[in-house]
Amino acid sequence: MTEDDAGPLYLSREQVVELLDTDTAIASQRAAFTALGDGTAELPGKIMHPSRFDDSVVFAYLARLSADTGAVAKFGSVNPGNAAAGLPTVHAVINALDPVTGGLAAVMDGTAVTTLRTAAAGAVAFDALATADSAELGLLGSGTQALAHARAVARVRELRSVRVWSPHPGRRARAAQRLAAELAVAVEAVGTAEEAVAGASMVAACTLSTTPVVRGEWLAPGCTVISVGSFEPTRSEVDAEVVRRAAAVVVDDPVTAAEHAGPVVEALARGTLAPDDLIPLGGVLTGGRRARTGPDDIVLHISVGLGIQDAAAAWAVVDAARARRARR
Repeated sequence: MTEDDAGPLYLSREQVVELLDTDTAIASQRAAFTALGDGTAELPGKIMHPSRFDDSVVFAYLARLSADTGAVAKFGSVNPGNAAAGLPTVHAVINALDPVTGGLAAVMDGTAVTTLRTAAAGAVAFDALATADSAELGLLGSGTQALAHARAVARVRELRSVRVWSPHPGRRARAAQRLAAELAVAVEAVGTAEEAVAGASMVAACTLSTTPVVRGEWLAPGCTVISVGSFEPTRSEVDAEVVRRAAAVVVDDPVTAAEHAGPVVEALARGTLAPDDLIPLGGVLTGGRRARTGPDDIVLHISVGLGIQDAAAAWAVVDAARARRARR
């Protein structure tokens, strides 16, 4: 029976999480950014549209990873108010098309894919940019994405400690307790963002803050900072001093970052960064660009998310689901 005969796959959140384990997600993101670095991926511009009615943002991504994997489209929204209710702030659905016929190959929960691929990409970035002995993680945020980042980073670095901060004491305490049990490392909930950041060799900002939660004056020499919440021009998780102190500013895609990433948009407008200063993560992975030049360099990575990440992750899910179906 061919895949077309078997019909499209319809995959729930639970099925996506089961099929896309952390290591598989990391491998998919390494493939995504390597394809970008090689210039072999197809990546149309993304759509991010802030609502006039509330603080939500609707988005649409299109991409194709390779000739062997068909086009992938993701449609969804970011709803910051969900955090207060304990709900995911991102909801999305993904369609994957057959690479030959263009027919529908799969429909899957895009929220789970987004969470897993974003954290996996963070792990790929830390692996490429952080010093080999980096073992302390400062985690800003206590929601779904922050927890996913800690789990993913633990797969590429042997963590000794994690310090968690978010504005709500109860949520950060619960996040610390959960991560300590899962990762079997020392995890502490701290009372300020500075306490989480100061002295850490790795910092992951996973918030929806419109104002900086990471300040450059707090950063230790050699620190690698990743920001995933600065995904539109009005959001800046890191202040201008972080950008100024960074020996390298690495982005998922320079053209996209120049339009969407708040700290980059601001630095370009002020003239403290030039477009050529933006280093693509794919270029680092393929060896075409260099970010860290020494152990004391501060390196900043700002990710706004790309469709190619969804394409790579979605096809990893499709391949796993098809393999499972074939065994039945």
